[in-house]
Amino acid sequence: MRIIAGRAGGITIKAPPAGTRPTTDRVREALFSMLGDLVPGACVLDLFAGSGALGLEALSRGAREVSFVERQAAACAIIEENVRRAKLDSARVIKSEVSAALRKFADSGAQFDLIFADPPYAKQLGEADLAVDLLKDENLPRVLAPDGWLSVETMVTKQAPRAIFGWQIVRDRAYGSTRVLLLQRTSHAEIPDSAAV
Repeated sequence: MRIIAGRAGGITIKAPPAGTRPTTDRVREALFSMLGDLVPGACVLDLFAGSGALGLEALSRGAREVSFVERQAAACAIIEENVRRAKLDSARVIKSEVSAALRKFADSGAQFDLIFADPPYAKQLGEADLAVDLLKDENLPRVLAPDGWLSVETMVTKQAPRAIFGWQIVRDRAYGSTRVLLLQRTSHAEIPDSAAV
């Protein structure tokens, strides 16, 4: 796995040995092509960060700063190692459950221009769907800047929602087994030309 483009483009990054499912190079390339000029200068939040691949790609492409949220200590150590390996600055790694981190960010008034979320997929019937839980979290819209963007990855086999309360689905794309939803808060749902596919 590698950083695709930007000042750290081509640098190999590590993935945690188990318990995560890093976003593939192909999906990252497609996602950042969609985002285009929205990345440079952005304040970014990478939820369920795993290897940190999404946030690292954003930093490499000119994001102002990235906060990585990951609950597993081993994965947090890998993210920190990847940041050092890529020689990227303005990265903060937070060991926390996502819901707790969102609550703290919201209470502090923090807001982000871009939020990436790649929650673990529910593999069996009856398992919690963390993507659905995330989109219902009342603190998520509080930490997204008014014109900010949210990217959520889920399984392509899941039926794509036609509407999500409080969110406008601006892009819905499938890449192999991964579905990428690009969302804005309902009142800010126009996609700029720079983010068009």
